[in-house]
Amino acid sequence: MKPDEQTKKQPEKDEQAKPKNERFLILHNDDHHSFDYVIEALIHVCEHDPEQATQCTLITHYKGKCDVKKGSFNYLSPMKKALTARELTATID
Repeated sequence: MKPDEQTKKQPEKDEQAKPKNERFLILHNDDHHSFDYVIEALIHVCEHDPEQATQCTLITHYKGKCDVKKGSFNYLSPMKKALTARELTATID
């Protein structure tokens, strides 16, 4: 194998290590909902434990957004719909 061929194949291995269908459910900050409301939503919708939901809520508040779940689009889509049904702002990236 030539040196050029080795460098060409290296990025392919790195790309294969990360699944291409992996997405993130992102919760965005708003000024309308209480911490308790958002925490309860994350516990119910995303199946977070109370500590994880609290941490995600604080990160969202201070940083403007937080990835609260990862997985395929089909896995995350119902959770996004459930969060938006609770009038929270969520996206899948």
